[in-house]
Amino acid sequence: MAVKGTVFDFSESEGDWFEFFESRIDLENAAIIYDKPISGTGRARFRSTIPFIQEFTEKREAEKQHEFVLNSKSRAMERVEWFPGLSVTAQKQYMDDMLDYAITGLERFFDAEGNALECTRENKLKLAKVPVFDRYMARCLELQANASTQRKEVAEKNSKKP
Repeated sequence: MAVKGTVFDFSESEGDWFEFFESRIDLENAAIIYDKPISGTGRARFRSTIPFIQEFTEKREAEKQHEFVLNSKSRAMERVEWFPGLSVTAQKQYMDDMLDYAITGLERFFDAEGNALECTRENKLKLAKVPVFDRYMARCLELQANASTQRKEVAEKNSKKP
């Protein structure tokens, strides 16, 4: 049976591949300048971190604290809720886990000795500490987010047509 319309696969995506591109910071205006990708260089696969953040927030829901405080204007007691702060160790763990989640593939990346970098947690965390790779990753995630926003805007415009 032929399907007319737009089909979405709700299975978890491994992400999109991006050819590596260099970047540098223009010191005059502090803007990041991105070069065009060069074919044949390394490439990495990134996926959106939104599902990771949502899952983390859902897990922390049980940790939510609340307290009744006096509203000085209304003189009524109001319930105030908040998440307790994370320790420095827990914050580092969260960021490391998110990087590990976001980077799902590496191809044609090498270390200083010429050894191929496997897509392991250790290598992902090492790469994220390299400023040019960090800017590359941030830009790729930004491009993914912008692409999904543009698709949403187009879909909204198309749905308004008679």
